[in-house]
Amino acid sequence: MNGDDSSHAEIPLFAEGVAAGFPSPAMGDLNGTLDLNRLCITHPAATYFVRARGDSMVGAGIDDGDILVVDRSLTPTNRRIIIASVNGEFTVKRFEKTATRMRLLPENPAYKPITITPELGAEFFGVVTFIIKRTAP
Repeated sequence: MNGDDSSHAEIPLFAEGVAAGFPSPAMGDLNGTLDLNRLCITHPAATYFVRARGDSMVGAGIDDGDILVVDRSLTPTNRRIIIASVNGEFTVKRFEKTATRMRLLPENPAYKPITITPELGAEFFGVVTFIIKRTAP
């Protein structure tokens, strides 16, 4: 082994944020390091990653190929993005629960909501907590 433990590399974290509007003064001060495992994973034994496929959730910022961080220990609550199985097929959708029904909502008008009924055999497989996306090839 060469001593390089890249799975736990300490990546620099700058103290100042980066302006998404007007430019800010140059960054310089480090604020320590950031461990993405600590940031993205609250319940390690209940967390998994899955790659998004398709375009039904583009309005939520989930694009084809993005990596979703999913926590199985969290209960789906209204308006959260979840992973579910419907008729044996996995999907990522926004969860909606009202007094009279539960639905899985796409974030693309080209797709229709899925109303959860006993016949569908729907199962929940976790709540999406983070989206990891590549911005450059």
